[in-house]
Amino acid sequence: MSFLKVGDPAPEFSALTDDGTTMTLASLRGKKVILYFYPKDDTPGCTTQACGLRDSYPLIEEKNGVVLGVSPDTVKSHLNFRMKFNLPFALLADTEHVIAEAYGVWAEKSMYGKKSMGIERSQFIIDEAGTLVNVQYNIKPAESATVAMQVLV
Repeated sequence: MSFLKVGDPAPEFSALTDDGTTMTLASLRGKKVILYFYPKDDTPGCTTQACGLRDSYPLIEEKNGVVLGVSPDTVKSHLNFRMKFNLPFALLADTEHVIAEAYGVWAEKSMYGKKSMGIERSQFIIDEAGTLVNVQYNIKPAESATVAMQVLV
């Protein structure tokens, strides 16, 4: 698996959001994009991560930023998760893990000795021109918002 690094162009994508509309990275040119990948809607770590970014969202918007969450969950699951926690940003349904593979975060995981494929919790910050300015593989859920705010200053 090849890892992305700061200075690389962010891989383009097109995906359905939690409200059923299509979102592309290209449509966000001119904005700073915090693209974060998480394993599953409405689980403890994923909720911590999403709510941290939610709580920082007014400041992120002030810095010309937007947040997008990506997981393999369905549009319906994303909508429920977003509504339950009042998330002010879109969640992308990557059910075929195309975006996760493009960003190098679809990886083998091991839990209780059982191996499976899944999302490696990660975060990418993309500048207004579509270039990666921050790359965090294996980010801790509680650190997403803090890292984002440090980069967006």
